[in-house]
Amino acid sequence: MTAVQLETLPYRHVLTVPPVGSAVRIARETAELVLVECGVGLCHPSVGPALLILAELVTNAVRHAAALTPTITVTYAYGPGVLAFAVHDRHPYQPPMYGALATAPGSGLATVVEMTMELGGTAVMRGDADGRGKSIWITLPL
Repeated sequence: MTAVQLETLPYRHVLTVPPVGSAVRIARETAELVLVECGVGLCHPSVGPALLILAELVTNAVRHAAALTPTITVTYAYGPGVLAFAVHDRHPYQPPMYGALATAPGSGLATVVEMTMELGGTAVMRGDADGRGKSIWITLPL
């Protein structure tokens, strides 16, 4: 998949949740609502894996960033043929996205990267300007 200018995607929805276990369910349910609103059927072959990737990213934020993160922000974006979402936390640690495949195979982040690549998508980490947080953006073709 070629790089998508996320800022140009016409639909955007932002969800802010506390860093607790129920955030995973809320993020998934919100993703389903966003997809339906955008006209993407929940039976689309990319939807199940997208929801799993999203759940893993939110779970990671809850598990590893809760101590330094008052809220987790999930941004959903949609445009013709593409779904993107980001999970943002305020923990400064930025794990190596693609290094996880080699150094921690089977880990949550390695699974996210592997599934994203298998779907023809992209996974990118963007650090906050102040260096005290990050977003992991996933872009998937539909």
